[in-house]
Amino acid sequence: MADANPTVHRAHWNSRLGFILAAAGSAVGLGNIWRFPYLAGENGGGAFLVLYLAIAFTLGVSVLLAELAIGRLGQRNPVGAMRALAGGPWTAAGYLGTATAFLVLSFYSVVGGWTLAYIVKSATGTLGGESAEAAKLVFGALVGGAAEPVIYHGLFMALTAAIVLRGVGGGIEAANKWLMPALFLLLVVLVLRAVTLPGAAKGLAFYLTPDFSKVTPATVVAALSQAFFSLSVGLGAMITYGSYLDRRGGNLPRSAFWITGIDCSVAVLGGLLIFSAVFAFGHDPAAGPGLTFVTLPTVFHQMPGGALFAVAFFLLLALAALTSAVSLLEVAVAYLVDERAMPRRRATLGLGLAVFFAGIPSALSLGPWSSYTLYGRGVMDLLDDLTVKVMIPLGGIVLSLFVGWILADRAAAALAGPARPLWLRAWIAMCRYVAPAAIGWVMVAGLWG
Repeated sequence: MADANPTVHRAHWNSRLGFILAAAGSAVGLGNIWRFPYLAGENGGGAFLVLYLAIAFTLGVSVLLAELAIGRLGQRNPVGAMRALAGGPWTAAGYLGTATAFLVLSFYSVVGGWTLAYIVKSATGTLGGESAEAAKLVFGALVGGAAEPVIYHGLFMALTAAIVLRGVGGGIEAANKWLMPALFLLLVVLVLRAVTLPGAAKGLAFYLTPDFSKVTPATVVAALSQAFFSLSVGLGAMITYGSYLDRRGGNLPRSAFWITGIDCSVAVLGGLLIFSAVFAFGHDPAAGPGLTFVTLPTVFHQMPGGALFAVAFFLLLALAALTSAVSLLEVAVAYLVDERAMPRRRATLGLGLAVFFAGIPSALSLGPWSSYTLYGRGVMDLLDDLTVKVMIPLGGIVLSLFVGWILADRAAAALAGPARPLWLRAWIAMCRYVAPAAIGWVMVAGLWG
């Protein structure tokens, strides 16, 4: 098997901490603070939390480690790494990951734009939180507009490209060294305020007391889906970030656990924040995706000093979205830099514009273009279904099988030398059998449902 081309200069992280923060930033995103709480609310609270954590620290960390190992051994973007390590049909998995990252970013940036819009609305007192109906009208006016969603989508993409433009160490790593601590600081401050609200104890009991009688197969599927989606596996991002590691440096399994731990911590803290606030003011924890943009503005309106906390919350959401968006853009940029020898500046600016234009249909799909549907689904919903239900799980299955069956010996030697400790044998078994079966179940359930 050929190694990556040694003549191509490869950027590397400046420090292990920088890598961990950047990779954690890739994992931490809207899925932790927006998607996780409403899924927990819809699936019984505490029992869902226990399942999610158990899956994340077994199956999730196994697939994450597999992708990081591919990246570090291949020293290239997903396409180049798969070509260098095996070639043939396996290279298609790299193209799948790169295409998935591009498509996800095209509509993820639109939602990231909503978070920027809500920072402005929070600061100007136009959230409409006087009632749920008023909050719905404000959100409907934003997503249903012709100009506002496109403008904020463009602004969010400009911020993303500005970070990627500066490179691996000076851009992505440096930005995450500021963005991740700022995100945690904001989150902790908001959680401390939320858990001290009168009535917050009911929310904490719902969230932290597992009732396993409420667990159904759908609950398990939701927990599996959230664990894999949250860790950014199946998108090529972790392969790309792993490729910026020196082949012989650092303890990769330990880094994978640190990344998983940071990611799960943000999700757990996000749940403490959301459920404490929602229960304190008597709202429905199972409000679904509208929990963030419709229910929470009403909560902030009722909370003393709520306007300030609303600004802080949506700033938190924007930071989480930005750290993930940076990793998604870097996947495609790394492909053009590695495989097409394109200068980073040209690749970043070109792809930033391409993602912006590709995202316009999603930005308009809830407004002026809402009549353009396929099987009753608008553009954004179709892309979400295609990527989340098909492309991401398919990528996760293929990469797990690749590491478990094709790369197992080489990866094992790189991770543990000649020894074969129990954890290593368990990891290979996870990649060979358990992870593909579990992700396949999520994929089938998502499509069937």
